[in-house]
Amino acid sequence: MKKGLIIRHVPFEGIAGFRQPVEDAGYVLDRIDVTDPEFARVNFNTPDLLILMGGPMGVYERDAYPWIDCEIDRLASRISLGLPTIGVCLGAQMIAAAMEAKVYSGPVKEVGFAPVALNTTGADSPLRHVEGVPVLHWHGDSFPLPDNVELLASTDAYHHQAFRRGPELLALQFHAEMGEDPRFEEWLEGSDDYVGQAGLTVTQLRGQHDRHGAGAVAAGRAMIAEWLGGLEPS
Repeated sequence: MKKGLIIRHVPFEGIAGFRQPVEDAGYVLDRIDVTDPEFARVNFNTPDLLILMGGPMGVYERDAYPWIDCEIDRLASRISLGLPTIGVCLGAQMIAAAMEAKVYSGPVKEVGFAPVALNTTGADSPLRHVEGVPVLHWHGDSFPLPDNVELLASTDAYHHQAFRRGPELLALQFHAEMGEDPRFEEWLEGSDDYVGQAGLTVTQLRGQHDRHGAGAVAAGRAMIAEWLGGLEPS
C-alpha cells in the first residue's frame, strides 16, 4: 500500500482537484495541519509521496510562524533522499527554500486565471496538459531557481512558475488543483485589497473561476496523473 501525506498550511488550501489522480494512482492519503501539535514530530521521509499545499504566509515570516524552519529542515532531508515530493504555491516556495534558494516578496501580486508559458522542457513534461489552459494564480512571492533543477514554465510577472528535479520532485507556483472546490469562497473572503493589487475585483475573479475552473482542474488532474505515472516504483 502506497501512502501519501498532505501538508496543509491553512484549512482552506487542501489538495482539492489533485485528490482524484493521487488516489487513482493507488495512494492512501493522510493529512496534517502545521498547527497540529503532532506536526513537529512527523517524519517527512516516511510517506511514499509528500504533498505540500499553499498558504497566505511567506517563507521569510519565520518569526511569526515557527513551524516554517522545522518544515524546511525535514523537507531538505526528504529532497536529499530523492523521495517523491510535490509542492503547490507556498509548497513550491518551501521546496525552493529547502534547496537553499532565498524566497522573497515579488514585484507584483499575480492573481487570476491565466495560462503559463511552457519552455521546451516543460512542453515535453506532464505540464503539457496545462499548456494554453487558464489556471489559477494567487501569489506575490518568488525565488531564484535552485541548483540542479529544470525550469518548466513562466509568466511575464514571475519567471519561475514551475520546476522539477528528475522524476521525483515537482514544484508549481500556480494552482491547477483549484477550480471546483467550494473552499474557493474562503479564499475570496476579505481578499479585496490583495486581489485589487493584481488589478482585479473579487467579482471579476469569481467570474473567471466560473468560466475556467472546470477546465483548469481537468488539465491539472491530467498533469498530476502523468507525473505520478513517471515515478519509480517504491
